[in-house]
Amino acid sequence: MQTEILKRSIVIAHHKTSVSLEDNFWNGLKEIADARDQSISGLVTTIKMAHEQGNLSSAIRLFVLAYYRERPSIGAVAG
Repeated sequence: MQTEILKRSIVIAHHKTSVSLEDNFWNGLKEIADARDQSISGLVTTIKMAHEQGNLSSAIRLFVLAYYRERPSIGAVAG
């Protein structure tokens, strides 16, 4: 299965930049921002501050992955 990577523009600390993310990661990022009652820009600023070096797109992917790995699964909650 091949997924398309899209370049998306965001503003971080009044600076416009872009990140290249697959839809699944972008949608996950939006879901996390909504759950935290934050804007996407605010959440990405937090991610950027925590990972000052390296690629921002990669830092976002790792953040989203860690978020969903740390959440209890539906089976674990029910069981």
